[in-house]
This record gives sequence, structure tokens and C-alpha cells, in this order.
Amino acid sequence: MWQRGIWVVVLGAALVLTGCGTKTAETDAEATEVATAAAWTLAAPIRIVGVRAADDGRSLVVDAEVPDGTRDCVRSLRGDLDTIEHGTVYVKVTYETRSQNQNSGCTGTRRVQATVKLGEPLGSRRVMVNSMDVYTPVGATPPALRQCGENGCDPTPPRCTSSSYRQAVNDTDIPKHTSWEERGCDDTWLVLDLSTRMGPACGDAGDGCTSSNVSQRWFYQAKTSGWRPVAMNGDAGCGGINKVLPEFPERLCASLPHLNRG
Repeated sequence: MWQRGIWVVVLGAALVLTGCGTKTAETDAEATEVATAAAWTLAAPIRIVGVRAADDGRSLVVDAEVPDGTRDCVRSLRGDLDTIEHGTVYVKVTYETRSQNQNSGCTGTRRVQATVKLGEPLGSRRVMVNSMDVYTPVGATPPALRQCGENGCDPTPPRCTSSSYRQAVNDTDIPKHTSWEERGCDDTWLVLDLSTRMGPACGDAGDGCTSSNVSQRWFYQAKTSGWRPVAMNGDAGCGGINKVLPEFPERLCASLPHLNRG
């Protein structure tokens, strides 16, 4: 058949265009299938969000953050018991994903749950997920497990000491490398002014690059697991903090200056 200067030969369901190569629809489909299969790779979660006990402590539910997008980005999600030794339960959470393919569209994230069968109660043992994040039931509110921080699973007792303040800062949702100034402390309450350097990484002086300190005032309450952040307020005196924490003692807030946030 002659059509606009090109010979078109009809062979069954496939079209062969002379002068433009010989490529069938079946070949295209096979190539796409192979490319799609090759795009799936084994991966670990972007982030472990939390771990909790289930089934009377005989199972663990791991909340994790994984890639998401306009097409299937995750398959074959698994939670496996690796080993139990030296008082620690080692588990692995894995899945297959296309997210490493730039054309996959997996640019978002979503939360998933992976269940790990232990076969026996967890008890007081710690849990390590993917050889990185460590959780413990000790000092936690069941069924959730408590994530261990930079100071390990055994926190510094809530005391009016520098090491205890450092742990309080580490347990606050603020950037790393934040400095602190103690504004008041007793056996139950703690007030810290936190200062974080914000801005671009500057080079030589005079290059036009500037940064500034951002300050926040945090109030903490003593818990069995250490100082827990409970409120934030930068007002002078007790008026601001007593609106959200009426029980906060006047002796620790009466002399608080107004906080310049920078």
C-alpha cells in the first residue's frame, strides 16, 4: 500500500514501516516489561517513625516512611525477625521500590506498617530496626516503645545539671548544634532558652553572606524518662506560660525576661 511516499506493509497485528526500521508493538511491550522489572530494587525505609508491641508482646508493628508517587512505588513490604541476642531483638524492614529510577514519579512519601512476628513475648528487651534505630519498652507508654536517643536507652535523670540539660535539648524538636541557657530549674520544672544559628554557610568575612540566631524558650517537666518538653513561650514573667501551664510555679517564671527571638 502506498501512502504519502512510504510503503506500508500490513503483517497481522503489527505494522512494519519500510525505511523507518522494523519494530513491532509486541517488541515494544516486551521491552517495556523488561525495563519495568529491572526498575524494582530492594530498599530499607526512608525513616522509622515508631515501633509498638502487639499480640501480647509476641509481635511488633513498625511504622515506617516509604516512597510514594503517581504509580506503584512500593511492593513486597516485609518485616522479619533477624536474631535475638544479648537482650536485644534485631528486626529488618525491607521492600522493593522504583524510587531510584528518576522517571518513576516516586517523589513523595507515605507511611506504612510492617508486622514482625517474634514467637515469644518481647518483655523488657530492646528492639533494633535495620541495625540503626533502637527502641525499648522500659519507660514507655504501652503499647508504644520508646526510641533511644544519642544518650542511649537509659536517660539521664531529670536533674539541674549540664548533662541533664543536654539530654533535654536533644529530646526537643529543634535543629542540632543548638546552644542553651538555663533560666530556672527545680526537681519538677526546667526552663531553657535555646539558640540556633540559622542561615547559609558563609565563607570569608565581608562576602555578603549573613546568618542570625533564632531563639526559643522551652519549658520542661520531669518524667521517669528524663526532662520532657511541655510548652514554649517567650513572654516576660508568668503571664504567658501560666495561660498554657497554670501549675507552673511563680518562683521560676516571675523574673523571666522577654525573649528576643532574633
